Amino acid sequence: MKAIQITIDERLLTQLDADEQVRRLGRSAVLRHVATEYLERRKLQAVAEQYRRAYAGAGGGLTPDLEAWEGQGVWPSE
Repeated sequence: MKAIQITIDERLLTQLDADEQVRRLGRSAVLRHVATEYLERRKLQAVAEQYRRAYAGAGGGLTPDLEAWEGQGVWPSE
């Protein structure tokens, strides 16, 4: 691991130090956990945005390369 320096607001640091889990695990462990969760959440947001853009095409329909398949997923009539 690599040691780094960060700047943090004194009020936030006081709140962090008052937390039971921070006292038990230590600041570094908790901040590593928070950073990992943040990066995972950003990755999931990026994937969700890619899906949103992919399915938002012109008018929300299928892209031209998939239009030929549009009728293939129709439920049979009873």
